[in-house]
Amino acid sequence: MPDAKVSVLTLQAPIGQSRSRPGRGLVLPVLIFVAFALVPVLAAWSGQKYLLDVAGRMMVFAVAAIGLDLLVGYGGLISLGHAAFIGLGAYAVGILSAHGIEDALVSLPVAIAVSMLFAWLTGIVCLRTRGAYFIMITLAFGQMVYFVGTSLAPYGGDNGLTIAARNTIAGWPLIKSDRAFYYFAFACLLATYLFCRSLVVSRFGRVLRGAKENTTRMVTLGYKVRRFQLVAYVIVGGLGGFSGFLLANLTEFVAPTYMSWQQSGELLVMVILGGAGTLDGAILGTATYLIVEELVSAWVENWKVFFGPVLILVVLFARGGLIGLGRLVWRSDHG
Repeated sequence: MPDAKVSVLTLQAPIGQSRSRPGRGLVLPVLIFVAFALVPVLAAWSGQKYLLDVAGRMMVFAVAAIGLDLLVGYGGLISLGHAAFIGLGAYAVGILSAHGIEDALVSLPVAIAVSMLFAWLTGIVCLRTRGAYFIMITLAFGQMVYFVGTSLAPYGGDNGLTIAARNTIAGWPLIKSDRAFYYFAFACLLATYLFCRSLVVSRFGRVLRGAKENTTRMVTLGYKVRRFQLVAYVIVGGLGGFSGFLLANLTEFVAPTYMSWQQSGELLVMVILGGAGTLDGAILGTATYLIVEELVSAWVENWKVFFGPVLILVVLFARGGLIGLGRLVWRSDHG
């Protein structure tokens, strides 16, 4: 019976793509990644090296946002504790570095493994709840990790921990320069996007999306929905740890604020702003949010006061975020 259901779901086009023109779904991601690839060229041409740092932050947080979109947009599970995974990944890098272990071949697997382990342990509890209860319990676990971070006096406590240098790769300082790290982060974002895109259109992804639409029906058809959701939660945790590894190497610093509820809220805003349920939207929303922060915060200290009404308007009138708004404009222009 489950196989019959899956065979029906295979006839559906992936979310955000057209069945009549499957190639259309590739245009936006290609444009996004081409734009990121050209940033170093633009930075060298204009002499504005800070562009590498800004775009690098976009890609680092986009890795985490894509993971959160997998949970929120495709799984229907709204989490306010996603930043905990980022913080765990970042602290794994910082603590290993403090003990003289600075190779990415060690720190990256540890960062991902620690975050996935935490996701597995907490996911078992969190996924027994639904709706607002799920939001609150993920928030509680996230804050628990945050306060553990503030209590780590040997590793900086509230003040954070400075990392002496970026990780090496097999002993070679391959990502020491800003440009080299930028392309490394670009490759990581591309790999994350392709992995999640293939996951969404796989049998696993179809079951996850089916559970979002009607959990009772999927259970009745014989699927162990909670098991699928737990695996998704663990994968999302690993992607958060991956983002934390990149963030620690980008800033060469880790702090408890990386895993605060405010950071989780910002990630959720990025996903909603771009368009939940569209991996392209997670990247676009992250880039838009950080660009607005970079431009407006230079003029107004409390810039989020002005950004809040904009987000409310997006939620009310553009339910699909920027991606949905773009589709609406396209349809109106082309009949």
